Amino acid sequence: MAYHTTPIKHQPFTERINLLASYRNPVDCLTAHLMLECSEVLAGAKPANLISLVNRTHPCGRNLYQLWQEHHPQIATRIPQLEFQLLQTKERALLLLCYNRQHLSQHLAHAGIRALLSKAGYASDTSTDQLLQLLVDRIEASSGFPHEIGLFIGYPAKDVAAFMGLVNLPFTCQGPWKIFGNPTRSLDLAHQFRSCKMRMNALLASGDQSLLQLRNPKHPFFQPENDNDSQSFIQRGSA
Repeated sequence: MAYHTTPIKHQPFTERINLLASYRNPVDCLTAHLMLECSEVLAGAKPANLISLVNRTHPCGRNLYQLWQEHHPQIATRIPQLEFQLLQTKERALLLLCYNRQHLSQHLAHAGIRALLSKAGYASDTSTDQLLQLLVDRIEASSGFPHEIGLFIGYPAKDVAAFMGLVNLPFTCQGPWKIFGNPTRSLDLAHQFRSCKMRMNALLASGDQSLLQLRNPKHPFFQPENDNDSQSFIQRGSA
């Protein structure tokens, strides 16, 4: 069977750095970066996301790795909808898992997700915190990276299962993740994820510091838009 695939375009990293340069306060800069990287989770389109902070100074003069080390306690009051789990710390970079606790718990409680995690060696009756701790332990104990992390961050279960070799599906195309079998739903999700980032990027590009206060339920990112794609992922996340 032949499948039609659509290329996925990604935002150049230089555009993100230019965006961050408009926020002179270091905590504002870090907040804006995390809001952008967590935009799919904030919108309800994903239960969790991975964020890599590299230990290097960018042209704008900021080092996000160092900013996290110095200011991460303040992020909880800036972005109260999210929690951050440190997965890995190295001299050159650190890896964070950002997640919405309620959404992640509901996602991990799905019978299909639990069945796949069980096949990957996770006990079926463990809590969300226990699952996260086991994930951290596996990352610390291995030089590689556990493939089941795709289940935690909301990639389609069929794609994760096929990538892990648990089901036999043909490789179809490369998006933000490897897509197997019928790519329609996977590509739709990938475009929804990208739409979240594009919308957040457009808001943050103004440099308006009031946008960094996500405690306000009337924040423009959470308001309905005329764009059909944006409405669809917001409705999906609140269903």
